[in-house]
This record gives sequence, C-alpha cells and structure tokens, in this order.
Amino acid sequence: MAIPLVMTSKFYDAELARLQTELVKMQEWIVHEGLRLCVIFEGRDTAGKGGTIKRIMERLNARNARVVALGTPTEREKSQWYFQRYIPHLPAAGEIVLFDRSWYNRAGVEHVMGFCTKEEYSRFLHQCPIFERLLVEDGILLRKYWFSVSDVEQENRFRSRLEDPMRRWKLSPMDLQSITHWEDYSRAKDMMFVHTDIPEAPWFVVESADKRRARINMIAHLHSTVPYHDVQRRPLALPPRPPSQGYVRAPRESQTYVPDHAAELLAG
Repeated sequence: MAIPLVMTSKFYDAELARLQTELVKMQEWIVHEGLRLCVIFEGRDTAGKGGTIKRIMERLNARNARVVALGTPTEREKSQWYFQRYIPHLPAAGEIVLFDRSWYNRAGVEHVMGFCTKEEYSRFLHQCPIFERLLVEDGILLRKYWFSVSDVEQENRFRSRLEDPMRRWKLSPMDLQSITHWEDYSRAKDMMFVHTDIPEAPWFVVESADKRRARINMIAHLHSTVPYHDVQRRPLALPPRPPSQGYVRAPRESQTYVPDHAAELLAG
C-alpha cells in the first residue's frame, strides 16, 4: 500500500488500526516470552510525543503496559544517585514501559535551565551510556526516539494550545521558555547525541512536522526492531448459560442511577 503524498484521514485510520493490531500481537509475544521492553520518548515540546504514546497505549492491555511521566524530583530524590528514581519504573518480565521523558531530562531542560551543576551534567554524559549498556546487557529491549520539529511549527503549536481550553493544561511557563532557548536546546541535543547515541542503544529521530506521519512512522519502526511473532492462543468458547436458580433482580427504585443525560440531549 503506497503512502499518498497527502495522508488522508481514511488512510491514516486504516494504517493506524493495522499497526495497533500488530502492537497487540507484539505485547502478547512479550508477555508470553517474559521479555522487557522500555521505550524512551524525547524531543521538543509540542513535537507529538504524547499523541504517539496515546495511540500506542490505546489498544494494549494496561496490566502489562504503562506510561511513566515523572514530575519534579523531591528533595530526597535530588540527594540520590541520578538514575535511582528511574530504576523502580523499569519493566519487569512481560511488561512494556513507555517513558514520556526520562533520565534525559538532565541532558536537556536541567542543563539548559541551570537546574543541575556543570559537574552533574558532565557526570550524566559519562554515566548514561554505561547505565544503558547495563540495561541492554541484562536483557531489556531499550528503544530511544527523538521527536523533531521546526521552531516555526513549534510556535504554531504553542499558539494553538493557548487558544484551546482542552489542551491549555499542556503548557507551562517552562514549556514556553523553549522558544527563547531554542538554540540552547539544539546545542544540548547535539551534545547528548554525541555521548549517548551508542550501538547498544541508538537514537532514532522521528520527523514530526506532520503528527500523523510521525505516529505511523514511529510505531512501524518499533515493530521492525522487535522480532515478535504470533502467539498460539488456546481456543475459547462461551459456556452454556445455566438455568435460572430463582434469582430476582432488586427493584430499580432501590438503587441510585446516573441520570440519562444522553436522553435529554436527544429529546432537546
């Protein structure tokens, strides 16, 4: 199926549904084999990380897949080894964990905005490849994606969020500072890649000027890096319903029901 020059909604919906079906197969294989998949999402603000994560999680079994999006570290966490607060969130056997931003905060916002010292930043660049090699050596399937967007498109998306009450919560004063620090973040990203784009855990860049293409491309690429296959499931059949044992349902007026708001809308 050739991708049209302009991705129509029909094409996008069909391909996303196909990819989500494959994600379910991949998850079943990971659960069956007791494997551990850790996917890191990094990139510019508004680059489309959250939307992609949402589409990945949409059809997965939440018992074996979760999103990790840590907030500001506590004073206790600040006193720990930097990677320590992330380790408890790594996947166990049969789990998929998606990091909506990760330990790479130190190479990005913390470094650019001065939330860490130069020594802490340098230590991170030295330790991060070692840390990730240990994860891979222990059998964790580690995938790292950087979502890339232009400065013009980022500003347009910021403006769109400011005007949308349903997405305004996505913006914070810190997010808006990424406009004035665009070049600083660019230099930080370049330096981060120099130190952490390693053979054991390479970075994959997702062009996200078109969010739909970015989602399709990223999910398809993730499939291609995980050698999953269909898991043979035991056939299931509905059992026959047993005959009634005389149960009588409680009177409707004995319980409190949610008002039928939908009926009021339809009647109006």
